[in-house]
Amino acid sequence: MSHSIATAANLAAAVDEIRSRQLANWPAEVPRTFAYPAGEASIVDHLRYWAAERPDAVAISFYGRDVTYAEYDELSDRFAGWLAAQGIGAGDRVGVHLANCPQFPIAMLGILKAGAVHVPVNPLFKAFELEHELVDAQVQVLLTSPDQLELVESVRPRTPLRRVAATALDDLRSGPGAGSDWAEIIEAPRAEPVPSDPDVLAALNYTGGTTGMPKGCEHTQRHMAYTAATATLAGGADLGEPDCVSMNFLPVFWIAGEDFGILKPLVNGQRVVLLTRWDAAVVVDQIAEYGVTDLVATVDSYLEILDLPDLKPSALGSLTSTLAVSFVTRLDPGIRARWREVVGSTLREASYGMTETHTADTFTLGFQDSDRDLLTDPVFCGLPVPGTDVLIVDADGMPVPIGDTGEIILRSPSILTRYLDNLQATDDAIRDGWLHTGDVGRLDEWGALHYLARTKEMIKINGMSVFPSEVEALMRRHDGIEAISVVPRPDPDRGQVPVAFVVASDDGLDAAALTAWARENLATYKVPEVILVDALPMTATGKIRKGDLLARAAETTPGGAR
Repeated sequence: MSHSIATAANLAAAVDEIRSRQLANWPAEVPRTFAYPAGEASIVDHLRYWAAERPDAVAISFYGRDVTYAEYDELSDRFAGWLAAQGIGAGDRVGVHLANCPQFPIAMLGILKAGAVHVPVNPLFKAFELEHELVDAQVQVLLTSPDQLELVESVRPRTPLRRVAATALDDLRSGPGAGSDWAEIIEAPRAEPVPSDPDVLAALNYTGGTTGMPKGCEHTQRHMAYTAATATLAGGADLGEPDCVSMNFLPVFWIAGEDFGILKPLVNGQRVVLLTRWDAAVVVDQIAEYGVTDLVATVDSYLEILDLPDLKPSALGSLTSTLAVSFVTRLDPGIRARWREVVGSTLREASYGMTETHTADTFTLGFQDSDRDLLTDPVFCGLPVPGTDVLIVDADGMPVPIGDTGEIILRSPSILTRYLDNLQATDDAIRDGWLHTGDVGRLDEWGALHYLARTKEMIKINGMSVFPSEVEALMRRHDGIEAISVVPRPDPDRGQVPVAFVVASDDGLDAAALTAWARENLATYKVPEVILVDALPMTATGKIRKGDLLARAAETTPGGAR
């Protein structure tokens, strides 16, 4: 028997064992099956379905401006019609380069209705990063904001862009103003409905990697719909319940924000209260005003709410599902008890996931009694959502015994189809239908996942994933750098920060000047602390001794001083 056949047989046996454990421990609150409200795993079909079934129901609330499902459907039809007038057809790439606002999901659905490919572009990008993504994704049309036009135009000659349009965040609240193309867009004829194929390429969601610049993850509408449906089950709800109201401040260009701020409410025909940024006082006011039931936020965000000097607990009385993300501060029994005493609902750890899987892969509901989920090895991620399998394997890809640590591998209907134009990375990551995450974890006796360590190379900065190789690649564009190596340093406020050890080719280069250059050319959260060194520590085989740099970085203080 070949090694690959033996591995497949062992994985199949391990799946059977783990599934039986999970079934025996499955919480009664969590449904195990579902049917899509629109009958198809298509995001476009769900918008059309709810526009017909609940035309006057509010889909998006944005600082006092409500967008109904009928309006959502019409505006996205008009966006699709406008794209057709720009020559955009099936498979063409369209970028959305905006912070949170209703125009983002309207544009996204218009892109999908046109059969084109949605490319969410981080509005925090600086020129190098923006140019890379526009070129890599071959974006032909870009919707951006007026304050980003100068940046976009600076890189445009080196990209495939044929048309750039702008919309201000407040265009739907106060009407399009000077410098906005939104009026032109919404006056376009509505596109004629065409059948939506849930299995063609629908989106390119970019993620960092252990080598080089970010890669595009190819996702389909089926991936999106499955994620939205199973995230709903993970909260203990059936699909299509009309009274759930979500609030989302997570950036919707980020896939977790897309899941909870666009896809989950849309598939369920529910309202989402969309915010451009986190503000604890505003959040509390809007929870009270709209009767918000579902909220995803960092542990630190929940603590900010509890620390408000004039907090009225009754304002939070509508909350029933509060998911906490342990990016910087970890959720613990003390924080949970404090929240429960003031608010009444129970904080739960959110889920395990990554851009490659569309993120919402596990659930923790049903394990909160007696803090069962918090009194285990960090971090308890719970059971896989229905239809997803998780295993732990050793370096040879063979399953390890229950309780042993190893690499997390995952199989689900929402893992990426492939990495864009990167066959090697695809083959390395997806093997026989399993995504090899590179993360370290273990499965317990319930079949629940415990996440022990992120991919060794990844840096988490306020929840944003950054790989050292990406920072290194961007920094190497500076002519004065001869060699560079980036490692993380623990930080009490942001979780981690990148530290760049730099060998300068120019004797006149100093750390302050290089840091200033980085601030002009890298997204703010990627800007590293710079330490100039005469040489990087190397092994006998010519590899950088990252361990030595990690130790030195841990001894530094903010700004790079020791």
